[in-house]
Amino acid sequence: MTRKNADIEQWDVENEEFWESEGKRVANRNLWVSIPSLLLGFAVWLMWGMITTQMQNLGFPFTVEQLFTLTAIAGLAGATLRIPASFMIRIAGGRNTIFLTTALLMIPAMGTGIALMNPETPFWVFQALALLSGIGGGNFANSMSNISNFFPKKQQGYALGMNAGLGNFGVTSMQILIPLVMTVGLFGALGGDPMELQKASGTLIGRIEAGTQTWIQNAGFVWMLFLIPLAFAGWFGMNNLRTITPNPGTPLQAFGKILGLYGVGVVTSIVGVVALGYLNMWLALPLTIVLTVVLLRLIPGDIKPGIKKQFEIFSNKHTWSMTVLYIATFGSFIGFSAALPLSISVIFGNMMEVAADGSMTRVANPEAPSALTWAWMGPFVGALIRPVGGWISDKLGGSIVTQVITAIMVVGSVGAGYVMMLAYNSTDPNQYFWMFLLLFIVLFAASGIGNGSTFRSIGFIFDPQQKGPALGWTSAVAAYGSFIAPRVMGEQIKAGTPELAMYGFAVFYALCLVVNWWFYLRKNAYVKNP
Repeated sequence: MTRKNADIEQWDVENEEFWESEGKRVANRNLWVSIPSLLLGFAVWLMWGMITTQMQNLGFPFTVEQLFTLTAIAGLAGATLRIPASFMIRIAGGRNTIFLTTALLMIPAMGTGIALMNPETPFWVFQALALLSGIGGGNFANSMSNISNFFPKKQQGYALGMNAGLGNFGVTSMQILIPLVMTVGLFGALGGDPMELQKASGTLIGRIEAGTQTWIQNAGFVWMLFLIPLAFAGWFGMNNLRTITPNPGTPLQAFGKILGLYGVGVVTSIVGVVALGYLNMWLALPLTIVLTVVLLRLIPGDIKPGIKKQFEIFSNKHTWSMTVLYIATFGSFIGFSAALPLSISVIFGNMMEVAADGSMTRVANPEAPSALTWAWMGPFVGALIRPVGGWISDKLGGSIVTQVITAIMVVGSVGAGYVMMLAYNSTDPNQYFWMFLLLFIVLFAASGIGNGSTFRSIGFIFDPQQKGPALGWTSAVAAYGSFIAPRVMGEQIKAGTPELAMYGFAVFYALCLVVNWWFYLRKNAYVKNP
């Protein structure tokens, strides 16, 4: 009897008979192992948005700017690691890749838990752990590349929408679970001692007052409960497709290739973080991307031919047009997910107070809404609606759906920026919170639908050899949104002009409307409404 996790030599899902008799069953088994693995990747990658909010509430000795930086470092690393992750499947095999990259998440999860046990832990340790948590962000590229190979063209929107959409629930799961597990000594004596809140906090079910005991370290430890069984599920429940990966080598050889590729990404992520200390962000990020691509081309041995073959996507104009559109959709989703918790804390956690001479100063808002109570809602809606975006796009075409949601995002960004300006300068910011939250939920919903529509377009436009790398590359560049949004919003909030960040995003979305129309919707479009 053939093992469930055996390598598959013959795979032809465009053949209806093969798909119905054998392909569908194998594809769905791999999909339903892939989804929770990707979910945990998102959770570990983006946990810093919630952790830094609670670090501030506990009085860790770091500035708001430093805390935004931790979130941004995780974002930069996750995006950079997606570039080498884009090429893993065709070099090392799907089963080998998903198993090892899921198991690697245990390092930042366990390490973060240990570091959070002591408020005196040096800042550089948190920087290193935030960078390593980027492995979870990188895993998106290999996961999407892998799943795209298991399903026929007519089901690309469904398969990629399910994998990414339910995988994106890692953001929501993390934003709900972390505040809850921090309220109890979940691991007993092994989990360490609690700390006392210096500022009020919250969970999904309500406010937690200052003075309450909190186990912030559980924010890292809790993921070990899921990562250990998931690693086993990946090893025993998934397959390598030999039609996609003709020569993965032995499992140990495949693991060596994966670690080598991620090693390149870790090095260039560190270079990127250092470069940010000397260069403007808009120079440091392209430098990081170019350096990563160049180093990948220089890797010696039998990885080199596989990398070179996949680099053909860079001569395809659709790689670049879809990268821009995917930045607007996924980049927005992941960027706002990373930036929203701390933005709520800073904008609504303080208010203007008018002195007797008419001068205004910012003081603490005693009735501020807790980011830990509300921040999960937007990512929840965006992830929930993502498979719907893929399904609608399979019916109507991806680009028409992308055009509609991008127009909504232009309007939503302008509205959100205006409300943020009013709240920041108000003596009663709470009156603007519900409009602020509603507008961000609209932005998350639109970006979620757009994720599904852009996946559909990529799966339709590219041939089987370029589809996986193209998905990985576009998702890699778009993932820099998880760095850019916290950085830009943090800088503008610090400057007292949070609205400028949102107005800037609106201008970018307007440019995306033109790109999408030119490539895919005008009369003589290169590919009509893919």
